[in-house]
Amino acid sequence: MRGKVVLVDFWTYTCINWLRTLGYVRAWCEKYAGLGLVVVGVHTPEFPFERDVDNVRQAVKDMRVEYPVALDSDYAIWEAFSNRYWPAVYIADADGRIRHHHFGEGGYEDCERIIQRLLEEAGGERIPDDLVSVADDGFEAQADWSNLESPETYLGYGQAERFASPGGAERNEPRTYVAPDELRLNQWALAGEWTVESGACVLSQPEGRIAFRFHARDVNLVMGPPARGTSVPFTVLVDGEPPSAAHGLDVNEQGHGMLSEQGLHQLIREGGSIRDRTFEIRFLAPGVEAYAFTFG
Repeated sequence: MRGKVVLVDFWTYTCINWLRTLGYVRAWCEKYAGLGLVVVGVHTPEFPFERDVDNVRQAVKDMRVEYPVALDSDYAIWEAFSNRYWPAVYIADADGRIRHHHFGEGGYEDCERIIQRLLEEAGGERIPDDLVSVADDGFEAQADWSNLESPETYLGYGQAERFASPGGAERNEPRTYVAPDELRLNQWALAGEWTVESGACVLSQPEGRIAFRFHARDVNLVMGPPARGTSVPFTVLVDGEPPSAAHGLDVNEQGHGMLSEQGLHQLIREGGSIRDRTFEIRFLAPGVEAYAFTFG
């Protein structure tokens, strides 16, 4: 890569914040690869199943990540960069010096202007000075920041907050939980028999539910079936009713979905007015692992 401008993009495939940047990184790669830019993804996993190489390969295919990806499951590259964020972009000049970095979403114009300038410094000719435009749909749609009042929420006891089932969580032991009749904004609860582990809630018996009081356009849930090749049917409700036109990519208008892959699932995308609402997901078979809610 000596003599090339290099963009290093730290990511993990369930990270909604990274997914909302992917359209830009992909577009920069397509636009500038022939002019001296090299894009390298570094996949550093957050959840255990993201260490599975086959899962990453499938994600790369599904998400149209066509530049090289380094698997960083032991965090060696992450630590070498002293990185602490998903996503994180580092841009190095033709001499290998890091000249710009950006953590999190946004900063797209600044990043592209740096790419253009470093390509010119490296002797590139006819470097375009316009900016890319990207499709704003699916997981890559930018968040509705003006209406986003619900934070990323982890479900395992290691990082869980605002858990509202009476009696709290019993660590690493199966227990029958009850969801209260009402939840305050950003509270969540379990119903049915679950085992609350450090990093996830695992359903022990059929007919388990998770409820969350949210205020956002999108509701996403990182979750997976008990094993590869298995699937679990589930149903989503909003304020006790099927989501109808507000359904996400992974459910239909009646709120029905099938959990067959370990990853991020978009369950709600509200097209109308945004207000406090109660989300509920019910699983019809045991073994589901639920890791974290994210919103957009």
